[in-house]
This record gives sequence, structure tokens and C-alpha cells, in this order.
Amino acid sequence: MYLVRNGALKILTFGGGSGQYTLLSGLRDLKNVEITAIASMADNGGSTGRLRDELGVLPPGDILKCAIALSPLRDVAKKIMLKTLKGDQRMRGHKAGNMLITMLSRYTGSFPAAIRTLAEILEVSGRVLPATTNKATLVAELVDGSRIYGESAIDIPQKSHREPIKDLFLVPHHNGSILAYPPVIESIKDSDVILIGPGDLFTSIIASLIVPGIKEAIQSTTARIFYILNIMTKFGETHNFKGQDFIKKV
Repeated sequence: MYLVRNGALKILTFGGGSGQYTLLSGLRDLKNVEITAIASMADNGGSTGRLRDELGVLPPGDILKCAIALSPLRDVAKKIMLKTLKGDQRMRGHKAGNMLITMLSRYTGSFPAAIRTLAEILEVSGRVLPATTNKATLVAELVDGSRIYGESAIDIPQKSHREPIKDLFLVPHHNGSILAYPPVIESIKDSDVILIGPGDLFTSIIASLIVPGIKEAIQSTTARIFYILNIMTKFGETHNFKGQDFIKKV
């Protein structure tokens, strides 16, 4: 039994990609809940990576998926926002929704403001927050001491064999610093339930948990914490993992 404050169960999720999308799609239809989704800001692949490299914006991909999942217009929004553009040469390969968030961000001068505007457009039920608004590169250190730079390189191994990941950390851009987005800390403290997963263990879940301030907030929260185990392992990240290995890493 949970102590529900203000008449609604406050659920916060950490995840990534299709895993978090599926979870949020189910939670959205529950009654008497308030949902907050935290999205990793480490993505640097595909359309998201191109926008990040060319325009210096924060990665919009996971934010977009969370917003679509929490929208009552989900089916139509998914069809339109995840449409891959093919016409103009420079636009080719970009997701329509990624371009919309990018343009909103540049127009407002604020990535969080762009997210709020997208949520208004899609009539999102709940909140979608970036783990951080500081630009950073995700780096994995392998057991042999070598390092891999960038989420996409960590996510998709270039060789048929790769040493296991020993450690993961974020490197700020341009001598900056990395801190959790303040509303994320507030949401962690105010939650009744925190759901960690599903999603890629290192490049989605841990990539958010290692943002300075988030771990400490989770350790001090009174919320019940549940870890949702992936149904499959992933080569390069969790190959040959057992359930207890996922838990130990988290």
C-alpha cells in the first residue's frame, strides 16, 4: 500500500528508447497517476547526433519518444513526429519531431521551453524532463583500460568482440560542468514510485543516473524504487549478463 499525496500516485521513470516508450504508453492510461519521465541527454546517433553536431543543440530523440508516449494523440503523433524526411537534401534522414524540437529550442533559446511547447502541442499528460541541460559526451571505460567516446559508439560495437564495460562517465563540453536539471531533483524527492528501466543499461539508464545530483537524490528519496529488467541482453553492453548483473551495475 502506498501513501498517495494530493490524490494521485506520483510515478517517475528512468529509461530509454523503445523500452521507456512502451512503459509510458501503458502508464499513461492508468487513472489517478501523475507521470514524470526523465530522458537521457547522452544520445549522439542518427538524426539526433547530426542536429547535435551541426547546431550544438541538446539531443531531442528520447525526449520526443517520451512526449509521444504520454500524448492522447499518440497514434497520429507517432506517425507524424517519427516520420523520416526524404525531400530536401539537408533535411534527409531527420525525424520531423526532432526538427520541431530543435527549431523550438533555437526560437525560445531554451531547451526546457521547447519541451514544454512540444508537450502543449501534443497535449501530453504528465511531464518530460531532460536529465541535464548541460552538453556532455558519454564515455565508457572497458576492462582492458581502453575508452569509447560517444553513446552511438558504445551502443553499437564496431568489432565482433569487445571487452566488457568497466565504468561510465560524462565529459562536459567546452570546459563546462554537468549538473542535474533542478526540476528532476525536485521530482525525485516528490515521487511516490520510481521506475528504473527498461532501456539500454549503460547508454540510457546509467547515462542518466550518473548525472551529478541524481544518484544522491535517489538515495535520499522516500519513494519506492523498482528496477524493470530488460527481457534480452545486448551485445556490447550486457552480453551474457544475468539478472543479478544488471542489479549490481545499477
